[in-house]
Amino acid sequence: MKNKILQLLFLSGFIFFSSCTELNLSPLSEGSSANWYSNETEITMALNDLYRDIFWPRDADNWTDDYTHRDLTTPITNATLNGDWGTLNTMWTNSYKCIARANTILLNLDKSKDKLPQAIIDKYAADARFVRASQYAMLISHFGDVVYYTGILGLDESFTLAKTDQKVILTSIYEDYDFAASKLPVSYGSQNMHATKGSALAMKARIALFYKDYAIARDAAKACIDLNTYELFADYSTLFLSKTKNPKEMVFGIPRSTVLNVTIGDTKNFVSRLAGGWGAAEAPSWELFCSFLCTDGLPIDESPLFDPRLPFRNRDPRCTATIVEFQTPWLGFMYQPHPDSLKVTNFKTGAKVTNNDTRGNAAFASFNGLMWKKGIDEEWIDDYKAENEIFLMRYADVILIYAEAKIELNEIDQPMLDATINKVRARAYKVAVTEKAKYPAVVLASQVNLRKIVRMERRMEFAFEGIRYMDIIRWKLAEKVLNREIYGMLDPADLRTKVVKPGLWFFPQTPEIDDDGTPVLEPLFNAGLIKRITLRDFDATKQYVWPIPNKEVLINTNLKQNTGY
Repeated sequence: MKNKILQLLFLSGFIFFSSCTELNLSPLSEGSSANWYSNETEITMALNDLYRDIFWPRDADNWTDDYTHRDLTTPITNATLNGDWGTLNTMWTNSYKCIARANTILLNLDKSKDKLPQAIIDKYAADARFVRASQYAMLISHFGDVVYYTGILGLDESFTLAKTDQKVILTSIYEDYDFAASKLPVSYGSQNMHATKGSALAMKARIALFYKDYAIARDAAKACIDLNTYELFADYSTLFLSKTKNPKEMVFGIPRSTVLNVTIGDTKNFVSRLAGGWGAAEAPSWELFCSFLCTDGLPIDESPLFDPRLPFRNRDPRCTATIVEFQTPWLGFMYQPHPDSLKVTNFKTGAKVTNNDTRGNAAFASFNGLMWKKGIDEEWIDDYKAENEIFLMRYADVILIYAEAKIELNEIDQPMLDATINKVRARAYKVAVTEKAKYPAVVLASQVNLRKIVRMERRMEFAFEGIRYMDIIRWKLAEKVLNREIYGMLDPADLRTKVVKPGLWFFPQTPEIDDDGTPVLEPLFNAGLIKRITLRDFDATKQYVWPIPNKEVLINTNLKQNTGY
């Protein structure tokens, strides 16, 4: 109970800063720094504020090919990205607010040097430097060259700063993470609050992988693994539920709390219409669905186990842990999007009810028949608030970062594959990595083939976790996968005539999986068997880097806009 109270106090944050200017590079956030930071309580309050959820956004899945939102797209997936986009401005603003607050803490810790042991001061400094490094990592990976500073800016100075080369900033990020890793504790016990040594190593590995510093990524990930602090959660399907608190797989994350109203804000978009939601307004894409391997480890277009009529069968277990399987109970009702399944069972009453999760009855049921399952359960539908933990770094990611770095360095052997990809895959099958007859273990192969395998593994493992966007950006796949149309089922009348009556439900043909492990659905559309819902568009000439917020460029003439914007 004590730890839970501490978690809730942490979540609430202690806001003692104020912003006085529209330019958020330095929002005059020194607050009462003249007399603050004089004891552990004040420093801890200031550090707690750095871990509010608003400072740790995850990239949205609807910026990727894993996701559909009926016939809607985003500025990233319709190539209208510009410096006025609200999401972009919020990320920039909050990152610099957080950086300013971290810098203020660091520059005021000397006030306590006569009152606190140096080891405690170093730990506080490491905490703030971890946050600063993470915020700058977020900024450069999205915006490229950005403004970099480690002091406290005055208003006049903040209007004059120019951008610093992202590679220079990256070096400072590595230094901050190294300091944090050297001074932070390995664990805080049962509390899931601030960063740890493992957090710093893992986040360093992630940004190093993004910038193709493979040796740095390898070494940081291996150091995190060698702490022997983290382990894969036994049951992938329950790992993400709200009841699973602070699992040993979480390397870094932020807790949520319904008590403090820190919750997932749009749960109804993911809850079925029968359970009171909006019927998969936001759904898994067919591209994601087709990317889950079969239980023999082969893609669906190569495996004899795949049956397009029963597409959930013989698939990697993460498929049905991520996407609701047809004709299975879901949130108290049978889930079946078949156009002729006009009645389904309400398992709470035993009665048959009108099936509003099929477009045979409801025009706004899932456009492609799919519905998200990962992390969603009955607790979402009592008040449509959810307090699932915010996973910012999982141990599975550390393991796969290490695997990818080793593959790119061509340091490949079977023990490495067993300790990484096979370990993650075996967990999905709920078996030990040594039980290779019970899961499709990866065997030694060429660098090219293993690169494809690790990318497929990441897609299956991290769907609906805000990971896919940065993966397709760093792999330079966005220009390919985000320039494909979004497809879904035919309208009910045509669906019955062209798919159901000929016995072709659910997939009328097995989609081809290309060399990048991404499904090709155009032939099904050309055959008139699926419907184009909308077009995606990604401008590869500029969109790999985001624009600087327009308001910042207008205020500061030394801050140049990124190319193409």
